[in-house]
Amino acid sequence: MRLYPESALTQLEFDKIKSLLAGHCKTAHAQQKANELRIHTRKEYIELELKQAAEYKLVLQSGQYFPSDFMLNIAKDLTLLGIPGAMLGGEQWVNIRRLTENTSTVFRWFDTERREAFPALAQVIAGSYYEKVIVELINEVLDEHGNIKDTASPELQKIRMSLFRKRNELRRVFEKVIARLAKAGYTADINESFSNGRRVVAVFSEHKRQVKGILHGESDSRKTAFLEPEETIELNNDVFALENDESREIQRILRELTAKLSVYAPLLQQYLAIAGEYDFIRAKARLAIDMNANMPALTDKAQIQLINAFHPLLFLYNKVSGKPTIPVNLSLNDKSRILVISGPNAGGKTVTMKTIGLNQVMVQSGLLVPVHPDSEMGIFKQLFIHIGDTQNLEFELSTYSSHLLHMKHFIETANGRTLFFIDELGSGSDPNLGGAFAEVIMEELSRRHALGIVTTHYLNLKVMANHTQGIVNAAMQFDEVNLQPMYKLIIGKPGSSYTFAIAERIGLPQHLINRARKLVDEDHFRLDRLLNRTEQDLQQLDKEKKQLHQLLRENEKLKKEMEVVLDKERHRQQIDILKNQNRITEERLAYLKDMERKLRQIVLDWKKNEDKNDVIRNLQTLLFKGKEQVVVNKLAKKVDLRYKELAGEIATGSLVKLKKNYQVGEVKEIRGKRAIVQIGALPMNVDLADLVPVEKLPPAADQK
Repeated sequence: MRLYPESALTQLEFDKIKSLLAGHCKTAHAQQKANELRIHTRKEYIELELKQAAEYKLVLQSGQYFPSDFMLNIAKDLTLLGIPGAMLGGEQWVNIRRLTENTSTVFRWFDTERREAFPALAQVIAGSYYEKVIVELINEVLDEHGNIKDTASPELQKIRMSLFRKRNELRRVFEKVIARLAKAGYTADINESFSNGRRVVAVFSEHKRQVKGILHGESDSRKTAFLEPEETIELNNDVFALENDESREIQRILRELTAKLSVYAPLLQQYLAIAGEYDFIRAKARLAIDMNANMPALTDKAQIQLINAFHPLLFLYNKVSGKPTIPVNLSLNDKSRILVISGPNAGGKTVTMKTIGLNQVMVQSGLLVPVHPDSEMGIFKQLFIHIGDTQNLEFELSTYSSHLLHMKHFIETANGRTLFFIDELGSGSDPNLGGAFAEVIMEELSRRHALGIVTTHYLNLKVMANHTQGIVNAAMQFDEVNLQPMYKLIIGKPGSSYTFAIAERIGLPQHLINRARKLVDEDHFRLDRLLNRTEQDLQQLDKEKKQLHQLLRENEKLKKEMEVVLDKERHRQQIDILKNQNRITEERLAYLKDMERKLRQIVLDWKKNEDKNDVIRNLQTLLFKGKEQVVVNKLAKKVDLRYKELAGEIATGSLVKLKKNYQVGEVKEIRGKRAIVQIGALPMNVDLADLVPVEKLPPAADQK
């Protein structure tokens, strides 16, 4: 990305983002990448980096373990490995083994399922492979602590066996000499010591001539002499020679191991780069979690559509101090190329610009940004910034001259892939002349299809943005009552500078404020007052809109709760109806069984009795007189206790009883010979012939 001026990234505080990222890095490779973070313009590269950070963030948030544990910087050791004739020591080989084993764990982690779930992370190891021979060759020579194994070579095994025997023999002889000298009273407080790798005995200096052997030295106080006894000289010589043989054999083995594995030096350097790359991705993911960052939709166009975008550094600062951060929502595209933000000083105009600029730079650096994931961000190839006082004493440029010099570069080099930010366009000169130049500059930038944000207090720029295609007004909200900025961006309308309101609130003398008002052009003052009043009205509308949405949400919640209650009531009533129907069915079944029993008895009587008339009379009684008997069930008794039957006609609003199942309800409508009866929450369509008008008895009668 082309930047102007050179301090553009510093003005956006991108260096602080890099420092935060480097603080999460553990390896030298990752720290170097963080400190040298580049801003890219190729969509494929940016998208891959964003996906890698997003996938690692998902791994961390889901509590999964990713085996990126190797943090040592062994780049020099691997470079030495590739040099012919070089030799690496035991500790160096231990680190190389740890690197190889960590790489093995990474390859095993990416099974088939995880390769499909995390394709961007798997891309890091796509061009590499795991070579198990490296660990096998190292394990043949070194133990887990980096010491050369006895079995590393037959010669080493032979030397160490001889060395073991000689040392044991030397120990036995030496212990005999010490016992003899101690018995004679020659040994000092320190019985023995080592001098140049040889075992010596400590004797009092006055007795050193009574002991045969080689004098190796005396203590600082000259009271103790260190002698190598004559009996151990040859044994010490043998041990010393064997130790030299062991050292030479170890060097030969290590040199041979280095030569065997030197062919894998490029592969091991690749392993180190993989470990560093995963550490770098992890650092990006941890930074994203700190900032509550997400991956927006990326498009290879010059456009920005941000939803709930936060300034990363401001979000982190407010997060620590427990303050809320106000998000930004805006859109820059072919139809709305330039956003003109107005409003009072310290209202958040510059912060809004830096929020857009810093998030854009972070995205093109492969970093997740604190925006809603439904946001859409394009790719720009140029970023121009003009923020703050640009007075240049070195070149004897005034503030306005330097301002125009920057604007000259903007309009000469801007194109459709340029994103620019201009703070207080046209300031530093006569308002009328500076405002005129500012209009011309904005027109030219819009003609060149550049996208950007301009902050201003100039009224003519607000008017221009209102009627020029591609340029849109925006304002930072301000609470005029409490004289506090609200840091909320409103698109589509210009904002007031609240000049006189602020002056009144801070207590300037009223006569001075009135004089200043008289000096201002009446139309200008009227327009600023209109903007002021319009903004306050919009704030009130926004407040009422939020209240309305809250009431609508509460109403919807109550509606759902009521539907649940009605569903339960319908279900309960349906159960009651089924229970009553089942009870009536049971009574009918009992009646039919009793009838069947009596009929069977009549058949038997017919066969047995000679007088058939008797049997016929019983049968008539059972079939005809039984119908006249009223079978009163429990439900009928219960209803009769509470309601009294009437003889009148049934009309709308009448209370009626169903003859079949003894349920009571209210007549809602009469349709010919049928009626709609409301029983509980359920309307029923019933024949008028099946209904009996009733009235409810008073409570006393009910109790009786």
